[in-house]
Amino acid sequence: MSETTQPRYRPLTFGVTRVLLREGANGARYLQADQALSDYALRMTDRLLYWAQAVPGRTFIARRERQADGSTGDWRHISYGEALASARSIGQALLDRGLNAERPVAILSENSLEHALLALGCLYAGVPYCPVSPAYSTVSQDYDKLRHVLNTLTPGLVFASDAARYGRAIAATVGADVEVAVHSGTLEGRSATAFASLLATPATSAVDAAMQATGPDTITKFLFTSGSTKLPKAVINTHGMWCANQQQMRQSMPVLTEEPPVLVDWLPWNHTFGGNHNVGLTIYNGGTLYIDDGKPTPALMGETLRNLREIAPTVYFNVPTGFEAIAHAMKSDAQLRQTLLSRVKMFFYSGAALAQPIWDSLHQTQEAEVGERIVMGTGLGMTESAPFAIFVTSPNVKAGDIGVPSPGIELKLVPVDGKTEVRYRGPNITPGYWRSPEATKEAFDEEGFFATGDAVRWIDEQDIHQGLKFDGRIAEDFKLATGTFVSVGPMRAKIIAAGAPYIQDAVLTGINLKEVGALLFPTAACRALSGLGADATLPQVLESAPVQAHFQKVVNQLAAAATGSANRIARAHLMAEPPSIDKGEVTDKGSINQRAVLKHREALVNALHGGTLPFTLIPQDTPQGNKP
Repeated sequence: MSETTQPRYRPLTFGVTRVLLREGANGARYLQADQALSDYALRMTDRLLYWAQAVPGRTFIARRERQADGSTGDWRHISYGEALASARSIGQALLDRGLNAERPVAILSENSLEHALLALGCLYAGVPYCPVSPAYSTVSQDYDKLRHVLNTLTPGLVFASDAARYGRAIAATVGADVEVAVHSGTLEGRSATAFASLLATPATSAVDAAMQATGPDTITKFLFTSGSTKLPKAVINTHGMWCANQQQMRQSMPVLTEEPPVLVDWLPWNHTFGGNHNVGLTIYNGGTLYIDDGKPTPALMGETLRNLREIAPTVYFNVPTGFEAIAHAMKSDAQLRQTLLSRVKMFFYSGAALAQPIWDSLHQTQEAEVGERIVMGTGLGMTESAPFAIFVTSPNVKAGDIGVPSPGIELKLVPVDGKTEVRYRGPNITPGYWRSPEATKEAFDEEGFFATGDAVRWIDEQDIHQGLKFDGRIAEDFKLATGTFVSVGPMRAKIIAAGAPYIQDAVLTGINLKEVGALLFPTAACRALSGLGADATLPQVLESAPVQAHFQKVVNQLAAAATGSANRIARAHLMAEPPSIDKGEVTDKGSINQRAVLKHREALVNALHGGTLPFTLIPQDTPQGNKP
């Protein structure tokens, strides 16, 4: 394709392409869509009822059956009619136990059919629930975050999908006075309610009355933030904010209204992207969600690719690491290309920056296979905004673009330390944090805008209708000893792009020092680059000559493109120890937490800048040479 030829995209309508901007006091500016938010449902259960009556036999959710050896088999489908009947029965069981916001349901489970039905039962009965990060139970060794979650919630019922998988965590954190329900297995030394008994509870008119008594202000769930240097906070989610957000999504992404969406999705439901955005759009629009038991990791990506060879989504959501693996696989997998690209109208990524080379690879494969590109949608949001807030305006999206506000939300653009913070106000914004009035008060400014901590800038200052670009996190930015600000977000994106496909993420160092450093977290692709066998340890892989030579070139390239000390990587180190979930260094989706990494690896950072850390990469144009 010549440089003058415009790429051809599969048709996709963008709902908001123009904005209104007004000036405020102290340099603040206010931005909103040029269209109003349309009417929306009062509660998510209204949409469940609608689809259960309109299309009772349509599949709401499906998951492959689990085999005794841990493998997966054929798909098991649950229709909208079956989902409603199950929700009524489970809701009745919860009412019989007197559960409420003060004694909610805590769910210890990966995405599963039982998890979905229990959540619907909670919604129907008006009993809040909390999907707890599985890592807090299955990866953590001290259970501190799980204990904090349960202490914050004081649940009246704890559900575990698998007693063997979650039993140790339950024994360590759940009091004997709290009922535990399990789907499979038994708990050692403790009685447990079978999930099947909840499902078998006869529904009465009382549960229907309870559903009718719920409204826009009724709490649906608590979603915990990932936590940085502090413990996670419980974000209150209500029917009103969830439904408002779904209508905002429909107006910004009209593709959701054109046909019932079909999703193949692994994103965890304890995160707002998977649990609110994707499960919500399925229920709200009468779609079908195929639970993907894969994940963008070397061990589980094969399952995702298997599912995508079989099920053709209409829209497809993933995080950058997932799209990176898919881009690589599509180059040689004809069945994957054929199925995945057959009817998908939009790809959508969130959670971290997507490197432009991965984006370009996807487009090249799409053009070769179907003669057109698939739009890569993206935007900006957070747990506190339910999460959708900002979405792109055209197919011509580049890495970092996030677009314009969705209808009904107003953005406040506030100058902060040389950057512009974006703040949110609208019907999709949380009322606050559960049992944390001080944190709630601190989160909102004097005009009631939620302070996100995200920085933005215009894509084109001469054309505000193109919208905004992401400019990092305000709290991540720091100063060098010279007083020069280091803008972490954009610099991190440049490092990942320059090192693709061998850099998973990067953490910048150098707070109050003379130069910027980087801790580089590698991808599994480094093993092939090293030329070593499968028995080689990760440190051996990273210290091998081919890997060191490659990253030396990356560091040299970044240094050559730098314009000053604030955007020049003066020293870098390849990290053999992955980020820790226990320490809050990484989320379930793989997003890195800059502040937590710096806090917990202070000694390593000091060694990096002190010149005592082995295998430090230094740009070759420096007086020190290649190594310290």
